[in-house]
Amino acid sequence: MNQIIAPRSGTAFSLRKNETLRVIDPEGGQVSDLLAFMSEDVREVISNGRTIDYEETIRLTTGNRLWSNRSNPMLEIVEDKVGTHDFLLTPCSEATFRHFYADKPVHRGCFGNLAEALAPYGISEDEIPVAFNIFMNVPVDTDGKVKVLPPPTKPGDYIRLRALDDLIIGLTACSAYDSCGGSFKPIHYLIER
Repeated sequence: MNQIIAPRSGTAFSLRKNETLRVIDPEGGQVSDLLAFMSEDVREVISNGRTIDYEETIRLTTGNRLWSNRSNPMLEIVEDKVGTHDFLLTPCSEATFRHFYADKPVHRGCFGNLAEALAPYGISEDEIPVAFNIFMNVPVDTDGKVKVLPPPTKPGDYIRLRALDDLIIGLTACSAYDSCGGSFKPIHYLIER
């Protein structure tokens, strides 16, 4: 049965080795920030730099692995119905809202939601890295400039990631206006054993 992450919120849970996490966009047009920490030592955490280096791409999709700061593979993308994700931008935060959305209400963002959800696992705010931003559409032009466009997802689109070790996962329904095309929707997820 699908678990539901309400709009602009987050959760954390254990994912065991060889279990598969299915992250679903039930309505289309929603981003989900994903973090992974090794259960044995939460100082070992998902790393965008190691992943981009070892996978030799910023366009991560089926067959690519997400690596830790200690050069261990953590997750493998086993199925991807979208093929558009971001691993360059940090989770949105109160500071993000003040910087980009001065005319809109400040929200604690994915950073605040992840911090609250991960605190029971002994993970502090300072230990939150760049997230794997599922379904986030961040094109990079030939000059290296980035922009954030609405996600290309349709209702029911999903990605499946297999755990390569015992992990703690943080997962959100993103809170940033640009990331989600100006609207906020739920994210569903399912752990497949």
